[in-house]
Amino acid sequence: MRIAVDAMGGDRAPGVIVEGAALAARELRGVAEIVLVGPERILREEVARQNLPDDAFELIHAPQVVEMTESPAAAVRKKPDSSIAVCARAQREGRVDAMVSAGNTGAVVVSSLLTLGRLRHVNRPGIATFMPTESGGCVLIDVGANAECKPFNLLQFGAMGSVYARMLLDRETPRVALLNIGSERSKGSGLVQTAHDLMAASPLNFTGNVEGYGVFRGEADVVVCDGFVGNVILKFTESVVGLMTSTIRSHVDANWRSRLGGVLLKPALSAFRSQLDYSEYGGAPLLGVAGVSIIGHGGSSAKAVKNAIKVAGRFVQQNVNAEICRQLEAKGYVRARKQAKSVH
Repeated sequence: MRIAVDAMGGDRAPGVIVEGAALAARELRGVAEIVLVGPERILREEVARQNLPDDAFELIHAPQVVEMTESPAAAVRKKPDSSIAVCARAQREGRVDAMVSAGNTGAVVVSSLLTLGRLRHVNRPGIATFMPTESGGCVLIDVGANAECKPFNLLQFGAMGSVYARMLLDRETPRVALLNIGSERSKGSGLVQTAHDLMAASPLNFTGNVEGYGVFRGEADVVVCDGFVGNVILKFTESVVGLMTSTIRSHVDANWRSRLGGVLLKPALSAFRSQLDYSEYGGAPLLGVAGVSIIGHGGSSAKAVKNAIKVAGRFVQQNVNAEICRQLEAKGYVRARKQAKSVH
């Protein structure tokens, strides 16, 4: 398979992106070919700077770059030859099987949606990400594609997240829960109450509402919310991990006794940090588009880029999109679609 990588996406592009692509190319040799997308001259210079062979990657020229601070809609409209847009177009044309970008998330979502389109029966795509929990992790969806949602959107997020959790977490019947301020069905806004009823009547293994603390306790394998709430949770979690790491380090360095204890605890602390490190999990797929679009963190390290590319590879190999379509064609979802139309 061929995976297009937006070499100009991210805070430290193109250096870190090319480095991560080289790591992925070595690990996926014989399985996947990595294609770098961006201004050709800049990419050739970066490949040479990293002492990589001239033919290490196929290059696709994309003269424009979407900055992280740009308006997604405006950027997609004004920069049709950006590295993000060219990645999406290459996939639509069948030149590549997947795309990976750590660039402007909104631009990746808009470009993927407009260029690749939506899967059959999907109303809105959602970004799904891995979240560490006491029981090994869960899928959180949506974390930024849709700031405002309707109940039926949340139902579909649950269905798509369930398929992805089977692939990512290897759980045959993932427990799906709706993020809410209380476990009772009567809690929360009208949006989540109506979504609760739709999900309860669907084929999902729906376990009801889950509160914030229940997410990290591992009370669900798939946690569903709108993109506004999901993005806040994601950013908050990242900040807490940073706070915990820096606090532990400051205490360990306080005196010689603490430093000695730190040496003894180093293996456990390293494992703890690894479990919470987003770079271990790579990128987050935009579920629901008619293609494979993996979104990386803007601050991605080379390791994170490598793992995002590997996520794209697994997504293609396991044909996740076909499984999502099969899931949404189940009778229970057909009834839910009719019920949702009658509500609205």
